[in-house]
Amino acid sequence: MEKLTGLNKIKTAVFISGNGSNLRNLIKFSKIKKTPISINLVISDVSEAIGLKYADQFNITKKIFNSYNIKNTEKKILILLMKEKISFICLAGFMKILSKDFIKNFNGKIINIHPSLLPKYKGLNTHHKAIANKDKFAGCTVHYVTEKLDSGKIIMQKKIKIVGKDTSISLAKKVLKQEHKLYPAAIIKIFN
Repeated sequence: MEKLTGLNKIKTAVFISGNGSNLRNLIKFSKIKKTPISINLVISDVSEAIGLKYADQFNITKKIFNSYNIKNTEKKILILLMKEKISFICLAGFMKILSKDFIKNFNGKIINIHPSLLPKYKGLNTHHKAIANKDKFAGCTVHYVTEKLDSGKIIMQKKIKIVGKDTSISLAKKVLKQEHKLYPAAIIKIFN
């Protein structure tokens, strides 16, 4: 077993609020020898987030911040990120909007995965909107996080066909499968 792997990897925090399937996927990706990142911290705003089990499973430090005082909470998160020497953040189903001041501290170092072909359908209910508008395609986008919701520079997108029998639930499942491929590919693109 090599002790030196991961020494030059970029220390990364993943922020989650829910099931954590993208977190699990990113952790597995981070274990590959040639990957540019290591997942060193998982942060959640929901104490019952199912995805926190992956932090436990892979022995990654986790911290829950579910206070309503955003300014105070973000200050605590920033202190923790500095202490853990985190230099890159992946949002993976994180449902809180980060403040402009927080984003400034990690300018160009926070990315997010969004379940639509941005700039279409920012925010919530993306699959429902795509079906309601009779779109031919849906998909997902990895983008840089800026102070404007889901508006940062696009890194990569993956498009999938919407078929007649698709519901918002079936479409969500198909898009999620693509998210699991797209997020690691976008990270490789950023650091290569």
